[in-house]
Amino acid sequence: MPTDQTTAERKGLIIGGQEIFTDSEFAVLDKYTGEVIANVAKASKEHIHQAVSIAQKTFDQDQLTPYQRYEILKRAAEILKERKEKVALTLSREVGKTITDARGEVDRAIQTLTLSSEEAKRIDGEVIPISASPGAENRMGYAVRAPLGVIGAITPFNFPFNLACHKVGPAIASGNTVVWKPASNTATSAYHLIDILQEAGLPSGYINLVCGSGSEVGQWLLEDERIAKYTFTGSAEVGRHIKENSGLRPVSLELGNNSPNIVHHDADLDLAAKMCVLKGFNTAGQACISVQRILVHSQVYDQFLDKLKAETELLKIGNPLDAETNIGPLISKKEADRVMAWINEAVSQGAKVVIGGKQDGAIITPTILSDVNHEMKVVCQEIFGPVITVMPFEDIDDAIEQANHSNYGLQSGIFTTNINTAMKAVKKFRTGGVIINDASTFRADAMPYGGIKDSGIGKEGPRYAIEEMTFLKTVIINL
Repeated sequence: MPTDQTTAERKGLIIGGQEIFTDSEFAVLDKYTGEVIANVAKASKEHIHQAVSIAQKTFDQDQLTPYQRYEILKRAAEILKERKEKVALTLSREVGKTITDARGEVDRAIQTLTLSSEEAKRIDGEVIPISASPGAENRMGYAVRAPLGVIGAITPFNFPFNLACHKVGPAIASGNTVVWKPASNTATSAYHLIDILQEAGLPSGYINLVCGSGSEVGQWLLEDERIAKYTFTGSAEVGRHIKENSGLRPVSLELGNNSPNIVHHDADLDLAAKMCVLKGFNTAGQACISVQRILVHSQVYDQFLDKLKAETELLKIGNPLDAETNIGPLISKKEADRVMAWINEAVSQGAKVVIGGKQDGAIITPTILSDVNHEMKVVCQEIFGPVITVMPFEDIDDAIEQANHSNYGLQSGIFTTNINTAMKAVKKFRTGGVIINDASTFRADAMPYGGIKDSGIGKEGPRYAIEEMTFLKTVIINL
């Protein structure tokens, strides 16, 4: 039974290094048991103004050298490594992801902070051959990268810790300050990152934590013109709203996808089935690059579908804190109800359930659907749940065309042993990333990550995020 909300730990806003409690709070729940993990303070518009003011003042008075930023972020990575189990436990409870997946997220966050620390020492510019221009013979030119100012960061629930590190780490490394709004469903893990950065030596004011709903707190952040850049991970709908209302200020938007994966007739079917199941149902399918659409050559369609089903049957559903569990609950029963409604709608339209398709509260059993078409929501929209659709194809060009038949364009995958087929897919896929002989879900934290179309604008990965959190300042000297 859920714990009495009044007995749970209370968490305040973190503004200028001070914890601020407010009159209004919201509960963060254990997604499996329903227990209240913590009651978190909800920010008002005045708190947002205060947080941005302190962040702006801190930026204006910034005294941290690149090497000091490196030391702070490197130490933060070391502290996180020491606290891995504690942070992973929080992630598993507040997200509902398995403890194994939570530990994996912490490992990735350690890498993200480490990469950010290293990049702090590598921010450079370039010499401009200005003297080669007629009339500029006596001039010398160069350009340096300068921080933008206050970064408004909004992070999602599915990978709340590592994706926060992907925004906060590069921002600090490049000399910016941050006002950060985490997802309300998973706000408790944010306090681990704040504590770690403070212990690592980050002075107050460089990162400020404000909590509350996106419709209120997110909107107030968007309306504050002192914020120099917004970096957001979430839905395409909200991303579009941010872009339309941010004016001339730059934005980075990492949005949705309905990842296509092609399995050609010459593919290693065992590998393809294993990877598609592992990375289609990881975090209960709540990743924007989760395998959602699999296009399989008709010659191997039945064989592959059998292997896919067999791999899925091996998955254990249950308590995320059990190390043997592979699938836990979705972020809420409301989301599980939506996913189940999409499954039922697809079945009513002719789809067949190969396996799964059942609901128990916030848990949806890993589901494979065949006999689907591009008009069904489970195919053409982002389901963000443990559902994989499988469709046959005859010709590789047709398969690529079907894969591209989407408003999204984040990442795609192809399984083939033919290098020419692989390179054709690389050339023709309309996605920000193409993964060969692994599922679309692969991501290394050092790589440039981001999509096109409704999947967003800009790139993440510390080096690439730093480029977007800085601007080129040109200097011309008349000698």
